[in-house]
Amino acid sequence: MNYEYLLIRYAELSLKGKKRASFERKLEQNIRGALKSFPNVKTNRSFGRMFIKLNGEDVTKVSDQLKDVFGIYSFSPALKVELDETSICEAGLWAINDALPSGEGTFKVSVRRTNKNFPIGSQEMNRVVGGYILKSMEQVTVNVHEPDVHLKVEIREEAAYITCKVIKGAGGLPVGTSGKVMLMLSGGIDSPVAGYLALKRGVTIEAVHFHSPPFTNERAKQKVEDLCKVLTKYGATIKLHIVPFTDIQTAIHKQIPDNFEMTVMRRFMLRISESIALKNGAKAIVNGESLGQVASQTLESMYAINEVTNLPILRPLITMDKLEVIDYAHKIDTYDISIRPYEDCCTIFLPAESKTKPNLDKAKRYESYFNIEEMVSQAVGNIETITISQEENNNSSFDSLF
Repeated sequence: MNYEYLLIRYAELSLKGKKRASFERKLEQNIRGALKSFPNVKTNRSFGRMFIKLNGEDVTKVSDQLKDVFGIYSFSPALKVELDETSICEAGLWAINDALPSGEGTFKVSVRRTNKNFPIGSQEMNRVVGGYILKSMEQVTVNVHEPDVHLKVEIREEAAYITCKVIKGAGGLPVGTSGKVMLMLSGGIDSPVAGYLALKRGVTIEAVHFHSPPFTNERAKQKVEDLCKVLTKYGATIKLHIVPFTDIQTAIHKQIPDNFEMTVMRRFMLRISESIALKNGAKAIVNGESLGQVASQTLESMYAINEVTNLPILRPLITMDKLEVIDYAHKIDTYDISIRPYEDCCTIFLPAESKTKPNLDKAKRYESYFNIEEMVSQAVGNIETITISQEENNNSSFDSLF
């Protein structure tokens, strides 16, 4: 006997009312994308549930891929058996043995009978299945409050489904149900985590990276591409826009007082990000800022920098401390890439001290030295766009990265 199905559960989607069906369709589409490397797998939606038929594919490998699909609350390997008492009891025993390989532990049985033509009621089937397992396994006992294994039997019109393992999913909303955002991806620890958390709320992301050769090299650029590859695991294809930033950054360094360099540089970055976002249909900008973490992330700095854009700026990390962000980076496999020792443009020309409370009027006055519109237009006109696909990530081992 082997698991033939995976039963998918989702939480937030149940709150979506009339839009629930479209959210479920998107989730199914995303699941199919994540499981492209398993050609025999088929998906099916029915009455607020989703089933994945394995058709001989390895249940553990398929489960590992599903863990990263946003919109899934949990899922369980499932057995499908005929609608008769003996088949249900034997499948229940097999599932308990699989969940308790030592043959010891506690269990509970819950039968749900949606097929009212099945001759035995739910409560009676609880006793029948539980009794069969107790007779067959000497070192297991029933615990209805805190069991080691919760065996669930769902008796439907076409068959009975048996599950007892529950695998936690990624949660959130299906990617692609909340519109598109532009992620400012620096190559550090914070911004990839911000991208991950934005994906969890159902957005599609494109990324913008500011590249300043020769001060930043090709390895720094590759680092950002590799971070995007990891993020495709949690979403889908990502477009990465590489902005040539050397001329702008050099001009700022030459013309702007040291303690205002970071403020003016971030204002240019936001202008460019907004321009790219509007050209590509993004409705917001996402970054990895955390309140008070560095000089450019105080409230006063954010106020002075944000003034240049009308787009919403989403900051998923705004209340997190650095250790929390690092924990997330380890969890999503971006940490080891982020700490590669290749500088991005935010770490070059760093002044000894940056303004933590920059004056907006002063920032505007310093910027008056520049033809801002021309500089932004030139940078946007020379971007390099790279498309990084989910399939590329699925086919990559990343052994060379870590």
